Amino acid sequence: MAVFALGDIQGCLSSLQCLLDKLEFDPGRDRLWFVGDLVNRGPQSLETLRFVRGLGNAAITVLGNHDLHMMAISQGLRQQTRRDNLDAVLTAPDRDELFDWMRRQPLLHHDNELNFTMVHAGFSPNWDLRAAQACAAEVEGVLRSENYQQFIEQMYGDEPDRWSDDVHGVERWRYIVNCFTRLRFCDADGRLSLREKGAPEQHQELIPWFRVPGRRSQDLRIIFGHWSTLGRYHADNVYCLDSGCVWGAEMTALRLDSPQPEWTMVPCPLACDIE
Repeated sequence: MAVFALGDIQGCLSSLQCLLDKLEFDPGRDRLWFVGDLVNRGPQSLETLRFVRGLGNAAITVLGNHDLHMMAISQGLRQQTRRDNLDAVLTAPDRDELFDWMRRQPLLHHDNELNFTMVHAGFSPNWDLRAAQACAAEVEGVLRSENYQQFIEQMYGDEPDRWSDDVHGVERWRYIVNCFTRLRFCDADGRLSLREKGAPEQHQELIPWFRVPGRRSQDLRIIFGHWSTLGRYHADNVYCLDSGCVWGAEMTALRLDSPQPEWTMVPCPLACDIE
């Protein structure tokens, strides 16, 4: 059995299928880990959701910010922007089944045997694995509850920007979601800085979350996506798999069950009109 982690798909199913062909993926034998953002921007979000859901136990996916954004739109809690490409999902006859499946996906996945942890974006500098798992489970429980819309309606915002055990309820859940689905940079004190999207060298006054001094998850091998301007990256005990497929660059897979993780890429020639 081979285990492959894959970077952000964002509705680029054709590129995903090319990559799986190159990997000689067999759903009866192999397993796929998706770092989130299955949907939006690309042309095949509906088909991507159906494909990944159809893989059943052969696939694990964590939630990304675009996946949560789609859920908010589906509940009438956010409006689509001109950059969104979700109409096919929102009008599909099986939309409710797909949305229900999506909101039941985790924010974090950890495999003791493979010694890898997967999230969409990042970790709070204050979290070790146990704390991160507890935080993920807390919000997953909210999203899977009957009242999940009440949280999604209040999910958006950049505050609080620093972890505290004294923060509870929606503010606490917002911080957790921001770490797992939006985080790229922190300041020198470990406060989240969520607006910057460029490469590290473009924001020298800030620190990538995985380089914050004293980060409590330094012993973990963490897989993430979300950061196309960082691109395919391995250092600091982390692996970034978002190599910008939806921007016309590449789609990346990382084989996790090999003695040394192995990269595989395919070009993504179709750059979507998402300016």
